[in-house]
Parts: sequence; C-alpha cells; structure tokens
Amino acid sequence: MSSIYEFDVVVVGAGIVGLAIAWELSTIYENILLIEKEHSFGQHGSSHNSEIIHSGIYYPKETLKTKLCVEGNKLLYQFLERHKIPHKKCGKFIIATNAEEEKVLEQLYNQGIENGLDGLEFLNEREVRAIEPQVKSTKALHVPSTGIVDTHSVMRTLEYLSQENGVIVLYNTELCDINTKINFYELTTKDDDVIIQTEVVINSAGLWSDQIAKMVGINNYELQWCKGDYYRTSKHKNMEKLIYPVPDPDGKYLGIHTVLDLEGGLSFGPNAYYVEDLDYNITPCNKHQFHKAINRYLDVSWEDLHPATTGIRPKLQTENDVFKDFVIENDSEHENFINLIGIESPGLTSCLSIAKHIKEIIK
Repeated sequence: MSSIYEFDVVVVGAGIVGLAIAWELSTIYENILLIEKEHSFGQHGSSHNSEIIHSGIYYPKETLKTKLCVEGNKLLYQFLERHKIPHKKCGKFIIATNAEEEKVLEQLYNQGIENGLDGLEFLNEREVRAIEPQVKSTKALHVPSTGIVDTHSVMRTLEYLSQENGVIVLYNTELCDINTKINFYELTTKDDDVIIQTEVVINSAGLWSDQIAKMVGINNYELQWCKGDYYRTSKHKNMEKLIYPVPDPDGKYLGIHTVLDLEGGLSFGPNAYYVEDLDYNITPCNKHQFHKAINRYLDVSWEDLHPATTGIRPKLQTENDVFKDFVIENDSEHENFINLIGIESPGLTSCLSIAKHIKEIIK
C-alpha cells in the first residue's frame, strides 16, 4: 500500500532557480518539498555554465529576461555580500574590432540605458589597452555591473537556508506521473510506494521542464538541448575584465567570450549547437571555431587552447525562431501549476528575482 504525503508546495528541480524558489517560498509556507532526480543539487545547467553575473544589457526592455536580470543582478550581489560568498564585480568590455561593430556598441549602449543600467561608458583603443594590454579592439563598451561568482557556494547556501526554514529536500527522486485532482495535484515518483499531494507545483526542471509540463497535459512547450563547449588557456591569466565580442546581428548568440574564474584562470566559450543526447564531453572538431573567434580580440595559439568543460541549456522552440524570452506561467487550465520553461542565461543572475516573481503569481 502506498504512503501519501501532503505538502503546500512541491518544487521540481534543485538547480539554482529551484533552490532559490524553495527558499523564497519558505518565508510564507511551512510545508515545502523540493525534489530532484539527481544525487545532489545543480548537476546540469547550474553547474555547467560561465558563472557570470549578467547585467541585462542585451534584451528588450519589456521582456521578462530584462526585468528579472536587472533586478536579479542587484539582489544577487546583496545576497553574496550578506552570506560572504566568493565573487568579483569585475565588469566586462564588449569590444568592437571595426566600424560596423562600433555601430552595434552604440545600439547596445542605448539598450542598456533604456533598461536602467548604470555606469555604462565607451572606451577607445588606448583606454582599453591601458586596462587589458593584450586585447585587440577599436572601441569598447564597459558594463561595470557584470561579475563572476562561485555558483556552487550560492547553491549550497540556498540549500542550507531552505532547510533551516523547514524545506524538505529529496534527492534521487524522479517524477513519473502527475494527476490533476479537484483541488490538488497528485505526484507519483519512481518509488511506487510514495504518493505526494500538493496544491502548488513549481516546475523548475530545467532541461526536462517541458516533459514535466506534459505530465498534466500541457503540450505547448518544446525544448531543444543546446550545447556549448569551453576551452582554456594556460598563458593568459589574471585579466581584469571579462571580454565579449559584439553579439551576432540577430542577437541570438552572444559569441565566444572570455570566462574568468576567481583564481585568475582564463577560459573561453561557449559556442552553441543542438544535440540529442545528454553528453558533457567536448566536441573536438569545434576547436577551429574557437581559435578563429578568440584571435579576433586576443592572440592565443592553437597549442594553448585546451578542452575545459561543456554545458547544455534548454532552448525554447518558437515559430520563426523569434526572440526567446523566459516563460514563467501559472497555467490558466491548471491553477497553481507554474511552469518555468527555457530558463537559460541569465537564469543564474535572475534566480532570486525569479523566486520573488513566483511568489507573486501563486493564487
């Protein structure tokens, strides 16, 4: 006979966003369950990324990505300071290498001002070289609110704070079915002896969030897995700023940029290509792409590019491949079944603001 456990809220997925939601909701709910199919938190997108705190400069003002990123940037820095989590507000240079790219910088500057970013400024080639002598550019846009962070420490802290507030965290717990009842949802896990009942479900399952939605008959989301590789260098260290090229003309891809770690190491990435399988091995044939892209702004030899890591993010598929905003919806036909779909970058930056947004839309 199955055992039935009742909760006020069940959060599905213990990535950085799911952890932030569980913690935020623990301030108003006493009975919260956070379930995760892996053995620990953040085993996928949350631990396979650039660990960059984004500014919100790239996205149109009216989008959720902009609202939650700009707000989340401030909330995250406050959280990091309060809990003494390693991070560095280093800023970044978005660089141009020709006149056409300088026009893109002007557009980004205007977008940033419209989005409410502070401290944006242009630097000429001489000013860039005074800070980063090895960077090749004709002009740069300085974005001071960008930074880097130890993501694992953020997740560990969120897990601790959630559990301190009474959240029950279950790892190695995978959902296999969700049934809609009159006033609640009934969740079945692969452990057939356990049935979970709850009035509120937060679907924060990342790469599998579209599949979780389909369990209750919500079939209008489709995700594809988009992989990105990273390469590292051993000869360039201790750079002051993150270096980004201008994004592609469609704004769908930010380009292969530098990735700084808190010990001064330097990597590059990510690129972007769709995959069918969950495989975190680097695709070796992409090294040519990295070498060409990096050497437009920094001289790095072929021999000094070494495979580092990879990540896979959930890309929401839309008609005509238009701009892909975050989808965070309290489904109209399934009240308080809240879906978070396509939460890729800047999801890390936005995790705390996403959590506050979730709290506001629960009915």
